[in-house]
Amino acid sequence: MPAFKAGSWSSSGGLERDLELTDGDFTRICELIYQRAGIVLAEHKREMVYSRLAKRLRHHGLTRFGDYLVRLERQPEAREWEAFTNALTTNLTAFFRESHHFPLLAEHVRGRPGPIRIWCAAASTGEEPYSLAMTLAETLGDQAQQARVVSTDIDTDALSRASAGIYPLEQVHKLDEARVKRFFQRGTGRQAGMARVRPEIMAMVEFQPLNLLAPRWSLQGPFDAIFCRNVMIYFDKSTQARILERFAPLLKPDGLLFAGHSENFSYISKAFRLRGQTVYTRA
Repeated sequence: MPAFKAGSWSSSGGLERDLELTDGDFTRICELIYQRAGIVLAEHKREMVYSRLAKRLRHHGLTRFGDYLVRLERQPEAREWEAFTNALTTNLTAFFRESHHFPLLAEHVRGRPGPIRIWCAAASTGEEPYSLAMTLAETLGDQAQQARVVSTDIDTDALSRASAGIYPLEQVHKLDEARVKRFFQRGTGRQAGMARVRPEIMAMVEFQPLNLLAPRWSLQGPFDAIFCRNVMIYFDKSTQARILERFAPLLKPDGLLFAGHSENFSYISKAFRLRGQTVYTRA
């Protein structure tokens, strides 16, 4: 029996497609995910779209993307819309990613009147909000248990994984040993090879689904800091500007907005001014 089998390969070197994706289908998918989540998909994302949505077509026994799209649009309230959005959402994250932000957060919250509230606007599978909670625990000591990290994401599958707080050991072991011992429990038996975030850290974080394009947001400010990192890059400039305008009143007057390393909000909105490396304050 062969050790690997993942489809047949064409003579041109690419994986043969067994499902029909026309130019019109791809254009319509781009329109729908933009309307639904503000995500802009360029032509070079076509292979990604095929591979991710192909699972949904096979789940429904369909062979043409056009039939799948017709089914979606005939049922505007169907649960499949959630699966469609989840499939096209990118969840690239890690513990203490873009590490220079966390000492800045620690300096910002140290000595502030509590309780501290932080909004993580792109929680993904939980690594970022748990990193924020660990930073608060290291900085605030016993007072950290009154702090809250409100964590939202449009991807409900990612949020389910985040709520579980369970990660492969090889991912956790990228942290320094002191943090691993302090903030994680090692799995045994069926959970061997895994680690779980300790209950006292998990208790500081709350997860809820939220679409940044929704006309109303379920959460309320004010927040000491908002982390919205590496999500604005998927939006066009007008969408970015609208979201930034909505962020501003949810921040305390001296609150901080943290952006991703490839994001620059200085020329998009007058609501914020650059304070340092991808860190903003209210204008």
